[in-house]
Amino acid sequence: MWEPIEVPPGLVPPRPITVRAQTIPARGYFAEHAHRWHQIVYATSGVLTVAVEGRSFVISPEQAVWLPTGVRHRVGSLLGAQFRSLWVADEAGRDVAEHPTVFAVQPLLRALILEAVAIEGREGDDGYSGRVATLILDQFRRARPLPGALPWPREDSLVGLCEALYADPADARGPEEWGRELGLSARTLARRFETDIGMSLRSWRRRLRLFRAVELMGGGLSVTETAMQLGYGSTSAFVYAFRTELGSSPQAYMHEQVSGRPRQ
Repeated sequence: MWEPIEVPPGLVPPRPITVRAQTIPARGYFAEHAHRWHQIVYATSGVLTVAVEGRSFVISPEQAVWLPTGVRHRVGSLLGAQFRSLWVADEAGRDVAEHPTVFAVQPLLRALILEAVAIEGREGDDGYSGRVATLILDQFRRARPLPGALPWPREDSLVGLCEALYADPADARGPEEWGRELGLSARTLARRFETDIGMSLRSWRRRLRLFRAVELMGGGLSVTETAMQLGYGSTSAFVYAFRTELGSSPQAYMHEQVSGRPRQ
């Protein structure tokens, strides 16, 4: 069961950025709501589930979501996460993005977010916090929009399926086995999956493995250990799949994440 988390009372408009650091427990979530200001949804560790505008997806610490003023949204975490919520004054963030957008988070932007958390609430006369806020917004204006994170279903039966595969990406059960588990025919399951998520179960599972690969390697696992946890028969098979989808080897991709140097 998922447990709701209370939104803090007495929220005041940011000037120009207010940062809130919070731990979201496993299967905890903030019920659907909206703000009178923009919001940046980010996790320094763990994975967040974000539901907005009729779609749902998950993001890792390599990604953040920009939510414009007034957009209704819901945020939670399947396995728990260190949540960083940045509220941005309506005028200050007006030219970042007009619609909910997933952005790539490079090391400089991550460092600035962590610094904003560290100095939140401190009063100073030198304007340092304001300069940090300006740099964060500048980085979001320069950040690379991503076509999408890992899609996540909204239909309850499919949520259970995806949660199971997320917890164990090596699970090899296909549509027939999962259909029997859910009391559906393989064809009905495939149709519902396509309708809810917009891709086949096979395609989603492939994207899930790549998503988890980045998460696991970012947590310190080697390429070989990651390949085994994801259910690949060999390290070379994992490297080939990774290179085919993302255009570089796992080592090169992770080096980019650390260095902040974009691939050509």
